[in-house]
Amino acid sequence: MNTIIKNAQILNLNDDGISLKKGEIYIENDTIREVVYHVNNDGCDSNSSNNSSGGSDEGQGVETKVIDACGNVIMPGFKDAHTHSAMTLMRSFADDLPLQNWLNDKIFPLEAHLTEEYVYWGSRLAILEYLTSGITANFDMYMKNDANVKASVDSGFRTVLCGSINNFGGTVADMEQEFLKYNKASNPSQSDLISYKFGFHAEYTTSREILEGMAGLANKYREPIFTHNSETKKEVEECIGRYNMTPTCFFDSLGMFNYGGGLYHCVHMTDDDLKVCKDKNVYVVTNPGSNVKLASGIAPIQKMLDMGINIAIGTDGPASNNCLDMFREMFLMTALQKVSIPDASACDANEVLKSATYVGAKCMHLDDCAEVKAGQKADLIMIDLNQPNMQPIHNIPKNIVYSGSKQNVVMTMVNGKVLYDHGKFDVGVSPEEIYAKAGESIKAMVAKVNG
Repeated sequence: MNTIIKNAQILNLNDDGISLKKGEIYIENDTIREVVYHVNNDGCDSNSSNNSSGGSDEGQGVETKVIDACGNVIMPGFKDAHTHSAMTLMRSFADDLPLQNWLNDKIFPLEAHLTEEYVYWGSRLAILEYLTSGITANFDMYMKNDANVKASVDSGFRTVLCGSINNFGGTVADMEQEFLKYNKASNPSQSDLISYKFGFHAEYTTSREILEGMAGLANKYREPIFTHNSETKKEVEECIGRYNMTPTCFFDSLGMFNYGGGLYHCVHMTDDDLKVCKDKNVYVVTNPGSNVKLASGIAPIQKMLDMGINIAIGTDGPASNNCLDMFREMFLMTALQKVSIPDASACDANEVLKSATYVGAKCMHLDDCAEVKAGQKADLIMIDLNQPNMQPIHNIPKNIVYSGSKQNVVMTMVNGKVLYDHGKFDVGVSPEEIYAKAGESIKAMVAKVNG
């Protein structure tokens, strides 16, 4: 199947800046074949609609789908660079609690009863929500990865798996096998929607022996490594008590970041921590919604940006956030910096939009899903400008960050296939079945905890 998207305003953000140009996008199966920009600045065809129509690729006899954007924005999909998808099952189960109480008293007891089936339906529910928010790929740190993979492949969604071993589950040997199993380079039968990166839960849940093993894996395969880091003040203080170093500096002392990596949260960071991130090309993945809801604090994002540290954005899990909404994360990322510094010019919206798309793709090693250009995967979204919150149009990128919302996402395409189109899903099963199965799953888990 080939696809042509016409009458589009094509938005790209990369290291060269921001670009918004009118044009057409030609897609062959899962890949952008060509992007043709208009020479003039004509508006969209007033007789066209937002509906898709069939056709044929002239002279080739190939079925072609034509999508008329009618002047709306086509841009790379958002990349949720840190999440725990199947925790949709626990949404609103344990709210208004500090992080450690939330984890130890509520979440961990439930997770002890997770099954492959529960993770599958929780992940499928999360994917529906990702699609409505214009998220085309997630960096998912959870457990029972076979179920997660099946949920993503069955839905047609792109997932990068992140290892999550700790003292309570998994081994370094297990992680090495998962790395080989879930990456197409070592397992050609693996779906190209799936990839895998080394990771562990956190310093405070993981022994030094395991951490040294993780560093060994990263260096053996010359791969980055990812983990929760410096989310709370208590976490940092306890690590200093154990090792006389902050978590970031401790990880670095083990040789963990010789090939880069990423740190989730990074709320309580010292100057030495930030220097490690800069010098070792370690991405910071900020999760502002979760951090303020759990009262963990506000990460020093503007300071990081000033140092040239790469910032991606994650929603964190839907049990702590409680939603998978990139628009809310983008607004909080910039607004919290402005009020905490205080400086209304802090954390420019263009930088935030770049973090949510291009930088997130780079962090997740999805280099071929980062832009709207030839050779990239067709992981695209359409932003509807013909709604009150987008009018009048002065600055489209800043409108998306400051006034945009999920209601403006009218199409989400992953790997060249439209999975969400004007409120309708095409993910293999009905939303109603997913809702029912997810509800049954959490009900069964709670019964096991209480029983």
